[in-house]
Amino acid sequence: MKLCYNQATTLENSNLAKDLEYCEKHGYDYIEIRTMDKLPEYLQEHSMEELQDYFQNHHIKPIALNALVYFNNREDEEQVIEEFKTMVDNASKLGAAYVVVVPLVTDQALLKEDINASAVNMLHQFADIAEAQGVKVALEFVGHPECTINTFEQAYDIIDTVDRKSVGLVFDCFHFHAMNSDFEFLKKANGEKIFILHIDDTEDYPVGVLRDEHRVWPGEGVIDLEKLLQTVKEIGYKEDIVSVELFRPEYYQMPAEEVIQKAKETTLESIATSIHS
Repeated sequence: MKLCYNQATTLENSNLAKDLEYCEKHGYDYIEIRTMDKLPEYLQEHSMEELQDYFQNHHIKPIALNALVYFNNREDEEQVIEEFKTMVDNASKLGAAYVVVVPLVTDQALLKEDINASAVNMLHQFADIAEAQGVKVALEFVGHPECTINTFEQAYDIIDTVDRKSVGLVFDCFHFHAMNSDFEFLKKANGEKIFILHIDDTEDYPVGVLRDEHRVWPGEGVIDLEKLLQTVKEIGYKEDIVSVELFRPEYYQMPAEEVIQKAKETTLESIATSIHS
């Protein structure tokens, strides 16, 4: 498997320029660029052309822009569409294959049928925009009770309903574990609908309690990563890329390069069994 880096892992102790430098140095193949903060920060002192030039002249490449946050069940639908258009335009310029979209997180009680209907509607609109520029849309379910799409099976049913080759999923091991997504459902799924694979691990908290800050280095928590990765491979995940994404506050206190190096080492150890079996 090729190795990707998600910028959340050094969210508070690095920036895009440094992440690219360290990821290139330590042999990462891809990066997921954070569009909420790291890309705008970079563009304050650099240009999009400089970023394009960097990727043209270095090994590391952008795989995704991550993310359009809270895309469904919103009153400002036109604003969401405009934000998505900008992200697709930037993804196209940089050569990133995917734009990641994240569901609404809210304390408001919404009917599941309304959530799913809104998501399907928005994903169709996104697909129309993305397909025109050769970009794909990756829906990331989030394993928190407050998230409107918080299990693999719910997210899968939504993209299955959309039924477009340009719309698929982000499969995050932490989010799958956090809300106790259905493993038997996963075994019957079509792995070609998984566009991005996030690797991470977690401390041992009950279902519904886990939050991003409970993530730990791959292989140092309670998630059966070998089982998950092997299953995803068996059902047909085609990209052969794994992206490490951690939000650990303690890791933000470490030097960014040390985090990037440690993330690579623990990820490679965790995937060694699954990729050779």
